Amino acid sequence: MIPQVIPRGIAARAAAGLPLAAAPTFAVLALLTANGAPDMLCMSGQGMSLLSGMGLMYALMSAFHFGPWLKLVSRRR
Repeated sequence: MIPQVIPRGIAARAAAGLPLAAAPTFAVLALLTANGAPDMLCMSGQGMSLLSGMGLMYALMSAFHFGPWLKLVSRRR
């Protein structure tokens, strides 16, 4: 049997909050790649436009992971 290191309540809250971290993380990455820092994140050397390469990918990933935020906002109303 594996010893329980983290109490179940804390682990459950952390697991419930984890999906909320994806959308802001990807949005920040999209802004970083759009602002001329693609070499910092990837050696692709793509253009500096948000609509090309890595910036587009991160923007789309942020949009696709926005669902948990919409659920959170709808529950509060």
